[in-house]
Formats: sequence, C-alpha cells, structure tokens
Amino acid sequence: MATVLDIAKHNPNATPQAVTDDARAAGRDALAIEKKAEITVSAAGQTSLVGLTRDELKDKLAAIGVPEREHKMRVAQLWHWIYFRGAKQFDEMTNVGKGLRAALTEAYTLARPQVVSEQVSKDGTRKWLIRMPSTGPLDKGAEIECVYIPEVDRGTLCVSSQVGCTLTCSFCHTGTQRLVRNLTSAEIVAQLIVARDCIGDWPDATPPEGAFVPTDGGRFVSNIVFMGMGEPLYNTDNVIAAIDVMSDGEGLTLSRRRITVSTSGVVPQMERLGAEANTMLAISLHAVRDDLRDVLVPINRKYDVKELLDACRAYPGLSNARRITFEYVMLKDVNDSDADARELVRLLKGIPAKINLIPFNPWPGSKYECSDWERIERFSEIVYRAGYASPVRTPRGRDILAACGQLKSETEKLRARARMMLEQGIGAEGVYALGDGE
Repeated sequence: MATVLDIAKHNPNATPQAVTDDARAAGRDALAIEKKAEITVSAAGQTSLVGLTRDELKDKLAAIGVPEREHKMRVAQLWHWIYFRGAKQFDEMTNVGKGLRAALTEAYTLARPQVVSEQVSKDGTRKWLIRMPSTGPLDKGAEIECVYIPEVDRGTLCVSSQVGCTLTCSFCHTGTQRLVRNLTSAEIVAQLIVARDCIGDWPDATPPEGAFVPTDGGRFVSNIVFMGMGEPLYNTDNVIAAIDVMSDGEGLTLSRRRITVSTSGVVPQMERLGAEANTMLAISLHAVRDDLRDVLVPINRKYDVKELLDACRAYPGLSNARRITFEYVMLKDVNDSDADARELVRLLKGIPAKINLIPFNPWPGSKYECSDWERIERFSEIVYRAGYASPVRTPRGRDILAACGQLKSETEKLRARARMMLEQGIGAEGVYALGDGE
C-alpha cells in the first residue's frame, strides 16, 4: 500500500493518507494527469515563411510555380536570408531575381509573431509575451511566453512548446493553465527569430541600448532550453523538426549539445528524442518516492520513478560528456530532507548526471514555500559528496515572473485594465496586484 503526503498545507507532521494500490492504478487515468487540447491548427491568412523547414520551403516554392530543378538552389537562398541574415522583407534578398521576389511577396510574408509585451528584469532577464497569428475562427491568436537569460559568456533562450501545458504539476504556474494546443515547429523556431530580432543578434545588428548580452564575442543566443510552457515530449514531432531548423549549419547554427529538452517523464518518447534530435536531456524529477511524485508530477502515475530512470539509462548517446540533468525544485518540508538527498543519490547510481537544485519560485496562489537556504546548502552538500555536480540554480527574472515554473500567459484571465497595463509594458508585479477578476 502506498501513501500520499499532506503537502498542501506545508505540514510535515500530517498523518499520511492511505492509498491502495488499486486506487493508485486508477490514478493513471489521463484526465487526472493530462489536459486535452482545445483547438487544432489550421491554415489561415497569408503564410509566413519564418520557421519553416527546408521541405516546407520547397513546397511553398512549388506552390507558386518555381520549377523543380531550381528548388534546391532557391531553398538555399531563402534559408540564408531568413535564418542567417534575419531578413524581414523579400526585397532584402539581393541575389534572388526580381520576378521571384515579387511572386514571394504576393504569396507569402516574413512576418514574425507579435510581441505583445517585453518585460526586463533588474538582473537583465527579458520575458516576451508573444501572440501567434490566428489559425482559424476558433483561435484568437494563441499567446505564449519566451524568456532570454543573459550571462557574460552565454545567452540562454527558454522556449515554449505548447500553448498552456498538457500536465498538471502542482508546484508549476504553467501547469495551472489550460492546454490550448501544440505549437507548430515554425512557431517554436519563430521564438528564436523574435528573440534575435529583439536583442540585435543578427549580422550588422546591434543590441538595444542598455541591454545585458554576452560579451565573449559569440552569439547573443548560444543555448536553447525547452523549459518554457508545455511538455515538449507531448509535441515530439514539432520539437524535433524545430531542433533540425535551429541546428542547421547554414542558418541558425546552434550546436545540438547546446540545446536541452526538458521532460516531466514522457517515457515512450525519450529514446526517439535522443536518436533523432541528439540533444541534451533534462528530467523534471522533483521527488524520489512514487507517493510524493504522484502529487508533484502526476504523470508519475503513468510512468513511475523506476520506469523513468530505466529510460534515462537507455537514453541514446548517454555518457560522461553528455550527462542527463535532473531538475529538483526545493520545496520546504516536502522534498528537502537529508533522507531525500541520500535517496536521490542512490536512485541515480550509474547514470552520468548533473543535479540542478532549483529554489522554488513563488507565484500568485501557489501552496508551496521555498526551502530555507541552509537546508538547500545541506541537501547540495550531500549530493556533491556523493560525486554529483549539484549547482543551485540562481533564480533569474523573479521580479517579472520569468523564473522556472512561473511562466503563464498572463493575459489568460486578466480583466481589461490589467491586460491594458501588460500590453503597455507594466511589470507583472503591478499586473498581479490588480487580481485575477474576469
């Protein structure tokens, strides 16, 4: 018989509630774990070529009558201008004939998704609320959040893979949002294009005045993490296609070793991700026992800790040079004891791993508290002495609700006045001070 801890009230002394194995099996019901998408994507309006794959660009050229013998050359030209130069108009494509430029302009655009608001944290983190074009009468223009985290020697872009999230992790703000739909591969890539536009990360472009960007001479966006809104492995096709575009050596040229996909544990898709995308993997673990992880990360009811870790051991390309990152959010009196730390070490034995300890980032209405700093340091010490790197992730962008677990389209339920403030660039703290009224 398993137990479920009373964690909603932060009461470590609460009497555990008994749960039979049959009840736990019943908890595998997807309705208690996952949400269903409300709409699907359909074609609407003039198509933007931004974010498309090579095959998709070839199809768009064929649709406007470009001869098949020219497809490879023309795709290469478009690819260079869209993904290397960051072109916003077809007229910029000086090595493309005027006739083809005119045909492209008539049929397509190079439009980016709309940046509804940009918020800049006191630590230099930037968060964009991005509105995708409408895909049909049931879609008013889906909104997602994307975060840029600059450091001296790197710039990390945190991208979203879904509008909302499939899962219902109890400590995550994004998990409280309904799932609207999966993002297309083009919409995922477009987040990188928007970020590079906003921070001047194209040849001959410059960053906005006062922006904090890397100073080591490299790209301003050097790393991508799929840790924004959504569960990437419930949108595997589009995530892999987007990674192919991002890592293409003739365009955006991001190293696959600098792309990390984080999953809460969608075990059936993990091997495919490693084999086809060849990226780094991060696991949102957060608990070392099934009874607790069932509550914190409910997908554990479908794929428990043992099954998840077995899949990690089988991840293609796993080695000391390609370690799996295990993410562990520190929740006061919930998962932060010495015993939890020792069990974590035991569970990960034999897996090349790094353990990221994440101070819990509060959000409006959350029922958890962050572990005390002394407790986090003690937990980290136990893990470190066992031979694992155990950095404590420095919270970034907390003042604009851009930190880990805080992302959510703030426009989802805001009343008119709050939405107006957001679109005028007033910070999230001011917006949430108004409340969540309809």
